[in-house]
Amino acid sequence: MNIQAELRRRFAPVLATYINEPAKYLEMIRPVQDAKFGDYQANFVMPLNGQLKRKPHELANEIIGKLDLADMCETPTVAGPGFINLKLREDWLEAETNRIAADPREGVEPVEKSKTYVVDFSGPNVAKPMHVGHLRSTVIGDSICKILKFVGHTVLSDNHIGDWGTQFGMIIYGYKHFLNQAAFQEDAVQELARLYRLVHRLSDYYDQRALQPKLDKALAAKLEEIDAAASLPGDDKQKQKRQKKLVEELETIREQIGSSRKKLISVETDPALNHYAMQHPEISVKARLETAKLHGGDPENQRLWNEFVPACLNAIQGVYDRLHITFDYALGESFYQPMLADVVADLQAKGLAKESEGAMCVFIPGTEAPFIVRKSDGAFTYATTDLATIKYRREQLHADGMLYVVDTRQGDHFKLLFETAKLWGYTDIEFKHVNFGTVCGPDGKPYKTREGDIVGLESLLNEAVAEALKVIESEELSKSEDRARLDPATQQKIAEVVGIGGIKYADLKHSRESDYEYSLQKMLAKNGDTATYMQYAYARVCGILRKGDIERETLRAQTGSIRLGHPKERTLAVQLNQFTEVLYAAATDCRPSYLTDYLFKTANAFSSFYDECAVLKAETPELRTSRLQLADLTARVLGRGLELLGIQTIEQM
Repeated sequence: MNIQAELRRRFAPVLATYINEPAKYLEMIRPVQDAKFGDYQANFVMPLNGQLKRKPHELANEIIGKLDLADMCETPTVAGPGFINLKLREDWLEAETNRIAADPREGVEPVEKSKTYVVDFSGPNVAKPMHVGHLRSTVIGDSICKILKFVGHTVLSDNHIGDWGTQFGMIIYGYKHFLNQAAFQEDAVQELARLYRLVHRLSDYYDQRALQPKLDKALAAKLEEIDAAASLPGDDKQKQKRQKKLVEELETIREQIGSSRKKLISVETDPALNHYAMQHPEISVKARLETAKLHGGDPENQRLWNEFVPACLNAIQGVYDRLHITFDYALGESFYQPMLADVVADLQAKGLAKESEGAMCVFIPGTEAPFIVRKSDGAFTYATTDLATIKYRREQLHADGMLYVVDTRQGDHFKLLFETAKLWGYTDIEFKHVNFGTVCGPDGKPYKTREGDIVGLESLLNEAVAEALKVIESEELSKSEDRARLDPATQQKIAEVVGIGGIKYADLKHSRESDYEYSLQKMLAKNGDTATYMQYAYARVCGILRKGDIERETLRAQTGSIRLGHPKERTLAVQLNQFTEVLYAAATDCRPSYLTDYLFKTANAFSSFYDECAVLKAETPELRTSRLQLADLTARVLGRGLELLGIQTIEQM
């Protein structure tokens, strides 16, 4: 049962006698932060009193006098200026705990109204190996899919891979001019990635050369503006504020100039790069022409594309296999290419797309930037592809909602995309940009190697597993009662589960909008809010059952045996009964962090229970069975929760 939803349902008719729209007040019924106040607390009385102009304490008592909670709660109490405290009845809590113990879904009932969601996540560029920047989208998206599906929605995962854009023009140009044939034969993907980086760097060199005069001009103009500002009227405070703003703008321009010149120098001082740059002064234009030829059906470029893509996809698949992540669809940009002209034509026919400086654009009311669906050179854009994707997902996949797990920096794009789609006629689709922050190093900047290159995701996984193996072999874990039975192959298997689980959990436990620091030592810690701690709690229960020679199916068949006589038993039972409401909230808000927080609290509640309540050596056979079932239910909830985060469990650590 979703206890929180049930409490809100029972409060609703009471609040409806005071206010027409009680929904926002019902959301203020939440689990308590401190158990001394009970199990749940209603904190809406003071905000409600702002409208009703009543004495809060008096209003709170009046409300609880009208409630019908006698079957599930003890008599509600009022604390402070009007907080309504609710404590679940012992007999009701016991009955519910036994019910979820007998339920193969741990008490989680499917949502009343199921929807079909397409979740768009990961989306690597197949022209280069996956790197740490793809981690968050992949891990968050996979967990959201699993949670939505478990609570009862139909979920279609789609890996919208980049397999057609300008990057292939760069690769084809690089292949034709800079190919190392031996390296290509040894590792095609790595050589293609090198070619992409090389062409990109040379193109950027000429972009920076063209930018230098503009930056110099901007610098001179800003210096003149600073000089002129000194003679403008205003008091000292106004002048200081104005001067400070101008100086900050000046420093930004100087930083841009410094960064640009650094890029120029890095090429000009490298003999090989400088030679390539001098030999290919129009590399940007020519690389774009290779893209245009590919899109136009040029046989040679089409042949190269068909040769490159399978090898790149195989390399990417290896990473997904290691992460245990699958997709229902992997419809890349190339899949939608034949549909793009019709998208633009339809937008024009409906008066939504209009020509502006040779480009075809959709102008959103209240937004300055246009949504470009066809460039002045006739090329289509990501915007066009995304619109074609929406049309396909609605008409062919029958999506009620589309969730895009993409980093925060793409927020403006998705805002324009969703508004354009609604103007186009897709007004009844739930669109959501599930945005997220960056994985950072200790310096707070995007995580990179010492050489400054972005870290490959496969290297990251290897590093995590190697570090996990060290932890498993450490003196601390060697004290485990099961440690002596672990052979090297088993240790390696555990290291794979712990290492990759640690990376996933560390990513998911943060509020997704936040940046977070990558630290293997913190991720793999046995104590604290880590996957290792949760996996260890799960394995600990398995160890108890193994030590007691307990057959799980036999234990679970003894339904109705759980009793909650000890305060720690009760605390753990309350925590386990909140699993449903946490999953519903995580599904609604697309926030796996709700689930990680819940699992950490659950593992802590189990640890406290186990420290104070003898299980295998309980005073009576009945109490032993009760505590064994409570421990087993805890393991099931922890295991299910980790599974929904995409994290594996193991029975021995």
